[in-house]
Amino acid sequence: MFSWSSFYQGYRSRAGFYGRISECKHPSTHRGRAAAVGRNGEMASRRLDARWHGSRQGKLVDNLSCSRKSLLHLDSWLSIEVEGGGGAMVVASRVSSHQVHRFEVIGSGVDARSSLRGKEKPAGLAVNAWNTERRARGLQWDVGGSGRGNWMVVAASPPTEDALVMAEPLTKEDLVGYLASGCKPKEKWRIGTEHEKFGFEIGTLRPIRYEQIADLLNGLAERFDWDKIMEGDYVIGLKQGKQSISLEPGGQFELSGAPLETLHQTCAEVNSHLYQVKALAEDMGIGFLGIGFQPKWALKDIPIMPKGRYEIMRNYMPKVGSLGLDMMFRTCTVQVNLDFTSESDMIRKFRAGLALQPIATAIFANSPFTEGKPNGYLSMRSHIWTDTDNNRAGMLPFVFDDTFGFERYVDYALDVPMYFVYRDKKYIDCTGMSFRDFMVGKLPPIPGELPTLNDWENHLTTIFPEVRLKRYLEMRGADGGPWRRLCALPAFWVGLLYDEVSLQNILDLTADWTNEEREMLRRKVPVSGLKTPFRDGSLRHVAENVLQFAKDGLERRGYKEAGFLKEVTKVVETGVTPAENLLELYHGKWGQNVDPVFEELLY
Repeated sequence: MFSWSSFYQGYRSRAGFYGRISECKHPSTHRGRAAAVGRNGEMASRRLDARWHGSRQGKLVDNLSCSRKSLLHLDSWLSIEVEGGGGAMVVASRVSSHQVHRFEVIGSGVDARSSLRGKEKPAGLAVNAWNTERRARGLQWDVGGSGRGNWMVVAASPPTEDALVMAEPLTKEDLVGYLASGCKPKEKWRIGTEHEKFGFEIGTLRPIRYEQIADLLNGLAERFDWDKIMEGDYVIGLKQGKQSISLEPGGQFELSGAPLETLHQTCAEVNSHLYQVKALAEDMGIGFLGIGFQPKWALKDIPIMPKGRYEIMRNYMPKVGSLGLDMMFRTCTVQVNLDFTSESDMIRKFRAGLALQPIATAIFANSPFTEGKPNGYLSMRSHIWTDTDNNRAGMLPFVFDDTFGFERYVDYALDVPMYFVYRDKKYIDCTGMSFRDFMVGKLPPIPGELPTLNDWENHLTTIFPEVRLKRYLEMRGADGGPWRRLCALPAFWVGLLYDEVSLQNILDLTADWTNEEREMLRRKVPVSGLKTPFRDGSLRHVAENVLQFAKDGLERRGYKEAGFLKEVTKVVETGVTPAENLLELYHGKWGQNVDPVFEELLY
C-alpha cells in the first residue's frame, strides 16, 4: 500500500480514472463508497484505507469519512491509501458556510510512486506535486450527477494557469469558501514573518542593480540549495521549503518566512537568512539596510525589476495617487501573518489588529529621511499609504460593522479595481477593471474569459489595507528595521492575538474607539509617533497597556518568548521612536549627513 503525500492537479481524460464518494447527508460526519473508472472504462470498486493527517485519525475500509470542520482546513486533507498499483486522493471538498456538499477521490491508473517522483505522468494529467508541508491552496467542486467534475486549484507564485481547469464559472460562494478554507484549529496556528530590506553598494551607497541581484540570487541557489523562480529568462526569486525570497519593484529584497510554531523558530529563520545573504553579499561589495524608506536616493535613481506585474502597476499608480511610485520603489516593511480558528475568531483578530495598527506604526517608526534630509515624518512609509490608492488601502471601517465576515470582505475585494490577469505566461493589463465583470466574462482585454481561484488569489495580493485578509491575517503597519527588531514585531502581535486573554483585553480597550479616532491615529501617527494626543493623554499611555498585554500573552504561551519584546520596551517607556533616535544622530553626531545611516542600520 502506498500513502500519497502529494496530489495531482490538471486535466482529466479517459486514460486515467476518477472515483466519486456519495453526496454528504449529515452536517458533521459523512461516509460514502468510492468507485473508479478504469482505463478500459469499466467501473470497479477500490478498497480504500483513509487516514486523517493531523489531529483527527481514523481508519475505514471501503468507506471514507470526513468532518465539515476538518474539510474547512486544507492542511488537514485526506490521504488515501490504495491497494494495488494505482493511487487516489481526496483533494478537497465543496464547502459553503453551512454545509459540505460533495467531495471526490481522484487518481491515476499508473503506479503512484513513479508518478510522484516525476518519472511517469499519468496520461491526460498535468502533475504538480504538493506535500503535507506545502499546503494545497484549492477547492474542488463536483458537478452533480454527471460523473464529471471540475477543478479550481490555486498554485504558488509565480502564477500558473495550467493547474486550473473549470467546468463552471466561479460563484461568490466559491470566493467566500476560499477565505474560509484558512480556518484551522489552534494547535495548527503558525507564525509567518516577512521583511524587506534595501540592497546598496558599499562603496557608493547606490541601490544595487538587477544584474547584481541576479548574481546574488544565483549564488544563494547554488551555495545554499534554493530553487529558482523564473519569469522568462529572469530569475526573480527563490524558494526553499516553505520559505521564499522575492523582489519588490525597486529591488527591495524580501524574505517570506515559513509558517512556524514559535518565535524562537522565526527568529532563527531570520538569522539564518541574513547569514546566507551576507555570506555572498559581502564578497560582492553589497550591504543591506533596515529602514522603512530609502533615505538618500531619488525615485529616478532606483532600478526597475523585470517583473511584468510591476510594469502594469508602475503605469497605473500615478493615475490614482501622488505617492504610489514611492510606495513601490522606496519603501520597506516588516509584517507578520497569523491564523484564525473560525470566522468569528478572524473578525475579533481583524478588529484588534486594525485598531492597534497605528500603535505598531509608532513603535516601529523608522523612516524619517528622504533624499538625504529629514522629511517631516517619523514614518514616511506609513504616510505614503495615505495617498497611494485609496481604493485598496486604509483602515477599512466596515470591519467594525455587525455584518462583517468573510462575505463582506469578498464584497469589498470584488470592488477593488484590478491590476492584471496572468495568462499564457504573460501579465495582461486590467487596471481599473472590475473583478465582478471578470466573474461573468466581461473583461475587455479577454472577453469571455472566466476567472479561476488563482486569479482570485492574485487579486487579493493587490489589495493593501493596514490589515489584509487572505487565508490568514497580515499585520502590515510597521516600517522595515534592523535585525534586532525583526523578531520584535511578530512577538508583539503573537502576544496580543494568539492569547485569548490578551485578545479580549485589546477588544475591551478599543471597543468604544470610533472610526474617526482610528482614522485620526492613522494620519497623525506617521508625524508624531507615540506623542500623538489621544483622548486625555498620549498614544504612549495606550501603548504601555498594549505592550503589557503582549508580554502577558507571550508568558501564558509558555515558550519563553517575552524577551523578544525587549527591543521595543524602551521605545514605549520613553515614547522615543527609532526614527527620533535617527534624527537626533543626524542633527548631532552625523553633522546633518544622512550617509552614516547606512552603517547604523546595516544588517
